[in-house]
Amino acid sequence: MDSKCNEHFSMNGGNGPLSYVKNSSYQGGILEAAKAIIEEEIATKLDFSTNSCFCVADFGCSTGKNSFPAMHTIVEAVKRKYESSDVETPEFHVCFNDVVSNDFNTLFSSLPPARSYEVAAVPGDFHGRLLPPSSLHFAYSSWALQWLTEVPKAAEGLKSPAWSGGEREEVYEAYLGQFERDMEAFLKCRAVEMVEGGIMALLVPGVPAFWDPQKESTVVSRVQLLRSSLVDMAEKGRLSEAMSRTFNFPYYFPTAKELRAILQKSSSFSIERMEILNSGALLDVDGHVACLRAVHQNMLTRKFGAETIDETFDLLLEKFQTSSVYADPSNDRTVMIVAILKHKHKNI
Repeated sequence: MDSKCNEHFSMNGGNGPLSYVKNSSYQGGILEAAKAIIEEEIATKLDFSTNSCFCVADFGCSTGKNSFPAMHTIVEAVKRKYESSDVETPEFHVCFNDVVSNDFNTLFSSLPPARSYEVAAVPGDFHGRLLPPSSLHFAYSSWALQWLTEVPKAAEGLKSPAWSGGEREEVYEAYLGQFERDMEAFLKCRAVEMVEGGIMALLVPGVPAFWDPQKESTVVSRVQLLRSSLVDMAEKGRLSEAMSRTFNFPYYFPTAKELRAILQKSSSFSIERMEILNSGALLDVDGHVACLRAVHQNMLTRKFGAETIDETFDLLLEKFQTSSVYADPSNDRTVMIVAILKHKHKNI
């Protein structure tokens, strides 16, 4: 997960019990639902290339567990398209991108041995240029584009009303505005890097237009519980007061309507398909806490110190356990917005 703001905040590395590898089934669960969409769009929308090399990139690959199945799905679907034609099947190269502090060692040590593609690591901020012009044929990103390059000024501080379910309008607008600027930067860079007719598959976690926080949960309400735990820690004097006044989480989870409006503004990409899917895997209370820790531990350690981590997540577990909303995993209303974009030809 990449941005200027969180460039040091990679997911938990390795493959131990607290690692992202062992606690990211929630993020990975969406691929099975989106797989058919991706395969159909490749079969019907992808333009053939006469290049001897076909390049795929995953922007926000983390340590690879959820990336490898996605790359396999994409490469195999492209191979089937070429094999059913008279065009020679190219060699496949996959670029794995994430923040410079990402645990690429774990990724490369766990590469599928029977893969049909060559690999390269491309560390860096995906809101900026990463690849040569006109070199990328298929771009993929899942559970990554919600990360922002910075927390908006209006939302700074643990006691900011952001994510509370009743945000002040200026906080909401500030977060949405930052998300829009970052999405536009991402698309602008990919427009330079992608070949004409290239395909982009974006799997963006979001929230429904309407949901009842008294009876239902989303990724936003779970993050709010984590923020509430940090507020409790600050009030106990366990966190730096100065940091507590400026820290907030650098991400935004859009509605499908918000995301569509942003994508439609792009002059370089056409929206070929958009669908709203259920979030995929459902987790119990322990699963949600482990997932949130795998994602946030490095960030919170850097901001508040390693000595605060266990206590923070113990508080979080208590908050989950005392809320009836989380007793039933099926109350989760988080959505995954699947957007298939096509890089326009310059004469369009």
